[in-house]
Amino acid sequence: MKLSFFVRDLPLKHTFTIAHQSRDVQDTIIVKLEDNGLFGLGETTTNPFYGMKAENIMEHLEASRNLVEKSQWQNPEELWEMGKEIFQNNPFAQCALDMAAWDIFSKKKGKKLYEYLGLNPKDIPLTNFTIGIDSIEKMVEKMKEVDWPLYKIKLGTNHDLEIIKALRKHTTATFRIDANCAWTAEQAIRYSEALAKLNVEFMEQPLGKDDLEGMKEVFRYSKLPVIADESCIVEADVKKCHDLFHGINVKLVKAGGITPGLRMIHEAKTLGMKTMVGCMTESSVGITAIAHIAPLLDYVDMDGAMLLAKDIAKGVEITPERVTFPEGNGIGAVLLD
Repeated sequence: MKLSFFVRDLPLKHTFTIAHQSRDVQDTIIVKLEDNGLFGLGETTTNPFYGMKAENIMEHLEASRNLVEKSQWQNPEELWEMGKEIFQNNPFAQCALDMAAWDIFSKKKGKKLYEYLGLNPKDIPLTNFTIGIDSIEKMVEKMKEVDWPLYKIKLGTNHDLEIIKALRKHTTATFRIDANCAWTAEQAIRYSEALAKLNVEFMEQPLGKDDLEGMKEVFRYSKLPVIADESCIVEADVKKCHDLFHGINVKLVKAGGITPGLRMIHEAKTLGMKTMVGCMTESSVGITAIAHIAPLLDYVDMDGAMLLAKDIAKGVEITPERVTFPEGNGIGAVLLD
């Protein structure tokens, strides 16, 4: 088994702004595993909010080289467990390796990943298309640029309701809103009543991740379901979110990959919670991986590659009508460079 990894730039179509950051280019790290003529690809994007930079991600991947190349791991779950100590402070790096391991492993099994997992691609829910924070005029332009039946609207300004009311005038599409920790409990409860009348499906992470007392109030009084994002990073967080949120949004990059992501989804289902997987503006490598596990989900946010001015890979193709997987086994994404 040979391990390699490298950095690529992902230029965005538009400046992408959420409550705590803006960016025009997203750095991403691609991991490649090669063995007996087969290869597997994995991906993780960088994120300064979580302290995850290209340098420390690659340092952790390099630290795993002996484990990956010389140990006799049999499947991705085993490799993930063996690498826990190496990656304990860098789940982003572990995600990229885990994803590549699932890709090459399912190729060796002669199956697409969703086939190996026993999933039916016809069960994939429609992804939302994300509209980042901008002037109302620019946000309307972005919606008109991509006519989509389901939008996620990023909020966290001092005029959030005004934004949704203005956007509603231009589309009948369903909205989801994501405040990225920007609101107080009082705001979230008050806004939920108005948002429910504006065809908003749910609110994602309205409060700061540690405001548990506030979330108890929001969970009790909100007119809309609330979905955890920043409050649900790793497996131990799922149980903590029960009775505070109606569902969880698992980010594979933050959780450490497909292996823990699957466990988080199944635990949430056992607790009667809704499940969602979101993206971190990955290329078609990471987005295609998400699509393979999407049949498990109630909601999915896998529009990352659709936000790029230039993709570095070819993979899953997504339209409002269908999700089309690439040819070949495994995850199936291939690099264009």
